[in-house]
Amino acid sequence: YRDEILRPVVRPYAGATWPDFVLTDDNAGPHRARLVTEFLEEEGISRMEWPARSPDLNPTEHIWEQLQSRVQARQIPPGTCVELRTALLEEWQAIPQQNIQNLISSMHRRCEAVIH
Repeated sequence: YRDEILRPVVRPYAGATWPDFVLTDDNAGPHRARLVTEFLEEEGISRMEWPARSPDLNPTEHIWEQLQSRVQARQIPPGTCVELRTALLEEWQAIPQQNIQNLISSMHRRCEAVIH
């Protein structure tokens, strides 16, 4: 996770976006490993604090669920890695942007529900 996602993707993105960048993850074990925490601290990357086991707060988790459902519902399921990649890309493109916008717009309400 650190070497394949954080270092090559998140670090440059965080540096190129804005100074108050906050990383969002889902509290999965690999995301909370000590070496990951130390890396983020060394890089000055802040992490959003999520309640334990709360992927329902993370809109990304809902998009993954939609993508998974769409791939599983295909007439002919992917049988190879190449077919899976193609199916994922096609289904990702087919997810209406409004679905994503609705998830983003619901974040305030979701966070309020957990706080209260």
